[in-house]
Amino acid sequence: MLKPLTLLLASPRGFCAGVDRAIQIVEQAIAKHGAPVYVRHEIVHNRHVVERLEKMGAVFVDELDACPDDRPVVFSAHGVPKRVPAAARARDMVYFDATCPLVSKVHIEAERHFAMGREILLIGHKGHPEVIGTMGQLAGGAITLIETEEDARTYKADNPDNIAIVTQTTLSVDDTAGIIAVLKGRFPDMAMPHKEDICYATTNRQAAIKAIAKRCDLLLVIGGHNSSNSLRLVEVGRKAGAGKAILIADATAIDWDMLEGVEILGLSAGASAPENLTDGVIAALKDRFNVTVERVEVTKESVVFRLPRTLRDDLPGSLKT
Repeated sequence: MLKPLTLLLASPRGFCAGVDRAIQIVEQAIAKHGAPVYVRHEIVHNRHVVERLEKMGAVFVDELDACPDDRPVVFSAHGVPKRVPAAARARDMVYFDATCPLVSKVHIEAERHFAMGREILLIGHKGHPEVIGTMGQLAGGAITLIETEEDARTYKADNPDNIAIVTQTTLSVDDTAGIIAVLKGRFPDMAMPHKEDICYATTNRQAAIKAIAKRCDLLLVIGGHNSSNSLRLVEVGRKAGAGKAILIADATAIDWDMLEGVEILGLSAGASAPENLTDGVIAALKDRFNVTVERVEVTKESVVFRLPRTLRDDLPGSLKT
């Protein structure tokens, strides 16, 4: 007889509107122009998604220099420095910008602050493509990266009364609040985003994790190991009281010894993880346990981002999202 296992299934989880839009852009670019279509950087941080698109005819490269002039190129959902589309235009390339609209909003905010003469602080993780893209919207040195509360405490401002902050969209809500609190304490007149930069999907997925964490003997988060939002979900789960929290790529990555003695298991997925990976984990669990699924939903999501007009015009009316 199979051992009983209660599975707390967090919702929302998985794809967000920005990821869904980015993947559709690659798919529609291939449908319109044929293969190959080049993609600068992984379109989203998930190998399953990347490998499926590669089979369709996408070629992933690190830099624009690796793309031929006569084939279309897509810029990833994380955003790119301004120099990248400028270089594509200089080469008369066909390109599609799959930058998440919520990342583009941060870019616009940074440019607005710069135009107003403010010192700009970006809360984020060094080396992440989104941070590279945001800092690349302005001339070198115009944006200072703040990664930790210690960075916030030691930052030396040239003009303490004229500071603005923007943030990476995939950060831990709680960690970011701590950094902002330090900065606010030092610079009370600091300009804040009109609307929070951390995206709705990141916030919702972290809230769903918090709703189940204390009940979990073990929490599994499906996502890529280079996915910022997925890594933050694991961190949030640990801080919110899960017995253990582990990031897995898919069902094949589960260490079944970890489930020894586990009675309540939590499951979620990062914003770049397709739902079929969650289905695969649930199926694998049902092969080994008598699973009772309890769905824990903290909110419903209905956000949809439109495709670029140059791709949307070729779609049937019902698909012009």
